[in-house]
Amino acid sequence: MQKIRHTPVAPTRTQRLASGGEIDAHRHDDHQIAYASKGTIAVTTGAGSWVAPATRAIWIPAGTVHQHQAHGELDLHLVGLPATENPLGLGEPVVLAVSPLLRELIVAYTRDPEDDSPPHLRLRAVMLDRFKLSPEQPLHLPAPTDPLLRELHDILRADPSDSRSLDDLGRQIGAGARTLSRRLRDDLGLTYPQWRTQIRLHHSLILLADDTPVTAVAHRCGWSSPSTFIDVFRRTFGHTPGARPTA
Repeated sequence: MQKIRHTPVAPTRTQRLASGGEIDAHRHDDHQIAYASKGTIAVTTGAGSWVAPATRAIWIPAGTVHQHQAHGELDLHLVGLPATENPLGLGEPVVLAVSPLLRELIVAYTRDPEDDSPPHLRLRAVMLDRFKLSPEQPLHLPAPTDPLLRELHDILRADPSDSRSLDDLGRQIGAGARTLSRRLRDDLGLTYPQWRTQIRLHHSLILLADDTPVTAVAHRCGWSSPSTFIDVFRRTFGHTPGARPTA
């Protein structure tokens, strides 16, 4: 069994991680906000994974066992908040939009976390006020609890370009398409096409963080053409894969 570190105080700091670098499973008694001003960060918990490029941050509630993984060279900014202080009123991990202004506030605040001067405390207050205005983003990939769905999940995560029908995939794991569809609705509240699209979009963000060309990303994630991928990506995230969005 993997040992889970318990670090009571969630740190506030800036650190760098190489592409593929990880922070192993741990938990805090505090809330934490994780933001990558460069690269893409993935946070994984027992409930699934959340992925955030440089215009998104991840809220991690107190007590949540989680681990971080870097995709692309990562400049990671962590903000710890006492468990008694939940300015966003959130009890589950979520991805939040980060505007250009909020980005600069996070970077400035985490640059010198030991500074307790009145100007630095005012900076913190403004940063948290901006977070309260940040809309949640659809960047959560839920983890199934059903054993059959976990098998299916492993197949699709290993090769997001797998375009076989649910019937064909079901034969591989010994279940019918109707059974799998019902379990998807009960376990995740999703249809198979919705779930597969989420898996593909999640993987596309990771590939884009490693500077994979958009055409190659579309192919490796199973879209029939780059234009189809770009259209789905734009409708989901509000910007094209090759653009630097603003929140």
